[in-house]
Amino acid sequence: MHVREATAADWPAIWPFLRRIVAEGTTYTLPRDLGEDAARAMWMLDPPGRTVVAEDGGVVVGSAKVCPNYQGPAAHVANASFLVDPGHGGRGAGRALGEYVLDLARADGYRAMQFNAVVETNTRAVALWRSLGFEIVGTVPEAFRHPEHGYVGLHVMHRRL
Repeated sequence: MHVREATAADWPAIWPFLRRIVAEGTTYTLPRDLGEDAARAMWMLDPPGRTVVAEDGGVVVGSAKVCPNYQGPAAHVANASFLVDPGHGGRGAGRALGEYVLDLARADGYRAMQFNAVVETNTRAVALWRSLGFEIVGTVPEAFRHPEHGYVGLHVMHRRL
């Protein structure tokens, strides 16, 4: 698994799995009918944000973005979002992206990373983030309407860098 900075040329590989993941409605707090232009603007960040891709054998199988969680006096805490192509899940792309983004955030001078909305039923993601040193610092009850489980909580997860 190779992780690198994304370029505009990577978008056509990212968009199909981003669209699929968002349309499923089980892990992202985005409209399930999110259009491509809005998705590109939200995912392909300008500095100080960064977008990266994970490649397996030269094929883009995942992507992540990292940026300040908030602005001004809270800009020293990073936020990140992750996508792994469902057809390539369970092969280490999520872990490779997570480790890379943590190192990137540390190198960029962030003091911590916070995830604002990890769906509590996304047990694979919760387990991955815990294994990478994140803690659940709170859960907002019934903050996410899951298409199968109904209203479920959103975890706020945090890790010092």
